[in-house]
Amino acid sequence: DVQLVESGGGSVQAGGSLRLSCAASGYSNGMSCMGWFRQAPGKEREGVAAIYAGGGSTFYADSVKGRFTISRDNAKNTVYLQMNSLKSEDTAMYYCAADFWCTGNWYSRASFGYWGQGTQVTVS
Repeated sequence: DVQLVESGGGSVQAGGSLRLSCAASGYSNGMSCMGWFRQAPGKEREGVAAIYAGGGSTFYADSVKGRFTISRDNAKNTVYLQMNSLKSEDTAMYYCAADFWCTGNWYSRASFGYWGQGTQVTVS
């Protein structure tokens, strides 16, 4: 079974940084599409960033552009989200998402078939 395991969440003061990691396992072929979503209490889960294996294209939500950077290590089947200049509005549960095929819109939950359990990020 495919498993996505996130790590790196925590509490940080506004202006600080965190780095999230997501390790994928349980499959033989590479995940072409990997991304991060987040969900704050009472809000819909929203796309934060995504990265495609082919060409390394990256995508970001407007709210995080210039502050967050997504990257991946294909050898380790791991995707990262470097979050700088964190704001209180970044507080949410962050979820790793992945799929073997890059179809649909990167910011759509329906584009990803595999999900991690989430890691909490709290900015105060």
